[in-house]
Amino acid sequence: MSEGRRTNKINKTKKRRKRIIAFILLPLLIITLSATAYGAFLYNKAQSVINKSYQPVERETSRDKVDPKDENTSILFIGVDDSNVRNFEGGSRSDALMLATFNEKRKSVKLLSIPRDSYVFIPKLGYDDKITHAHANGGVVSTIETVEGLLDIPIDYYVKMNFNAFIDVIDALGGIEAEVPYTINEMDSKDRKNAIHLDPGLQELDGEEALALARTRKLDNDIERGKRQQQIIKAIMGKAASAKGVTKYADVIEAVGDNMTTDLSFAEMKSFIDYAAAGTKLNVETLSLAGSDAYIDSIYYYQLDEEELENVKQTLGMHLELTDNMNTAEVNGYEDSQYEDSQYEDQNESEYDEQ
Repeated sequence: MSEGRRTNKINKTKKRRKRIIAFILLPLLIITLSATAYGAFLYNKAQSVINKSYQPVERETSRDKVDPKDENTSILFIGVDDSNVRNFEGGSRSDALMLATFNEKRKSVKLLSIPRDSYVFIPKLGYDDKITHAHANGGVVSTIETVEGLLDIPIDYYVKMNFNAFIDVIDALGGIEAEVPYTINEMDSKDRKNAIHLDPGLQELDGEEALALARTRKLDNDIERGKRQQQIIKAIMGKAASAKGVTKYADVIEAVGDNMTTDLSFAEMKSFIDYAAAGTKLNVETLSLAGSDAYIDSIYYYQLDEEELENVKQTLGMHLELTDNMNTAEVNGYEDSQYEDSQYEDQNESEYDEQ
């Protein structure tokens, strides 16, 4: 009862933006493409769907085109809510940004979440603003340019997805099992208030319910939400790899294709099968950007910590092996160290401002 009252109070005092987990489909895509070896039908279907999603963009690149099969690669995942309910008509903001870097030799992945309200320089606008506004002013190209400038690394490819991708993929798998930490009352993907109600405990969730679990932060914070997102990713991977999941691959591939655009070709996407083949040896590390709440001209922003930002830049640059003076010993020592807990920094909940 007290939790319900607290939730209602928070609902009245703070209007929070809901976010999609932009990188949620990465492990699923890898597993799905790995499964194409089971038959020509799935292989051909995956090729057809990915070809339909293929949408290269014209932009200046900071390095020559890389081959994911033989070279270290970076991919920017852009999550947007461009549903009919929002009716942004092409001017949608990015609800989530996730950068993934891949080290081909070590078969390791680093995932960096970029808060949507981060106060950064947006080249398209010519001034500092919330990074979410980069997509609203220039789409994918503007977003890529902004992230490249922020992190000082090249973005090789992009994958853009919407709410429906998250929901449809989980529904195509027949739902997932996840632990709900506390009573949750959330909007659904159509912004209907309290449409999703979840009680605490381990349970089966459909796509809408999983989205509510992944994006809520009413009773905790961004760090705990990140842990829930990791839980959901593992649940999706487990279900997709199961015998029941294999029978759903055709529907999963279709769900991905209907809600995604990318400049990764089918051949390039197949290169990431090698990462799936690494199995339990695949090292996936989640990074975050430390910062603090700030108000500029009465508008809320997330002010990034400059020192921590520099650390993240160095981490990503070393992972992509962009540093000229880096030797093999440095790479091996760096990659073998464990950061899973140290990368998480306490963050305060922030209010979403409509500006």
